[in-house]
Amino acid sequence: MRFLLALIVAATLTGCGFHLRGSGSAQLPYKTMFIALPDTADVNIWLQRYIKASGTTTIVEDAKAADAVFQQLADSRLKTILSVNAQGRVREYRLQLTYRFQVVNAKGQVLVRPNEVSLSRDITFDDSNILAKDLEEGLLWRDMNNDLVNQIMRRLTIIKPRNPDLEDDDE
Repeated sequence: MRFLLALIVAATLTGCGFHLRGSGSAQLPYKTMFIALPDTADVNIWLQRYIKASGTTTIVEDAKAADAVFQQLADSRLKTILSVNAQGRVREYRLQLTYRFQVVNAKGQVLVRPNEVSLSRDITFDDSNILAKDLEEGLLWRDMNNDLVNQIMRRLTIIKPRNPDLEDDDE
């Protein structure tokens, strides 16, 4: 009886289009892609992992051989004071990450217009635990990078690429 119930639930979930996040959801509309970032850039490393995991798009080493070229337009990381205590010492910081990107073809024609991803995290600060708070801040930046790449992948899979051969619309 349990097996039958599990089979019915599985068939219902499969029929409605349900799938786990990250499994099969990263189907990019490009056969080949070049990522125009330094090899050591965190965004490049994580993007390559996600794209290779999707299995449908191949990362190439030459921009001229790619159907799509991922370009970073801006990467801004900012740490600002959010609040102070009565003695004027910092109690909280806000970490802000703003990233702009676009996708072009080998001719430089825009396939995906510039997109901006903005993320922020708040972190408490304590003078007595500086090393622990530095480690926590590093983990938050890493989490923000991971979230950034997830959002980039979702946007690249959802946004329908423009046909650059047609006349450009008013921007």
